[in-house]
Amino acid sequence: MPWYGWLFIALALGSIVGSLLMLRDNAGSNKVSKETIARVKAREAELAAEEAREEKR
Repeated sequence: MPWYGWLFIALALGSIVGSLLMLRDNAGSNKVSKETIARVKAREAELAAEEAREEKR
C-alpha cells in the first residue's frame, strides 16, 4: 500500500479516537435546570395518571 494510504488510515483512526475522547470528556457536562426537571416529572406524573385512567376503562 502506498504511503498516502497509510496516512489516510492513520488520520481516520486519529479522528475516531479523538472524537471518542471528546465525547467522554463532555459526557457529564449536560446541566439541566431544576425547573426543567420539575416540568419533566410533572409531565411524567400526568401521563401515568392518564394511562391509569385508560386502563380502568
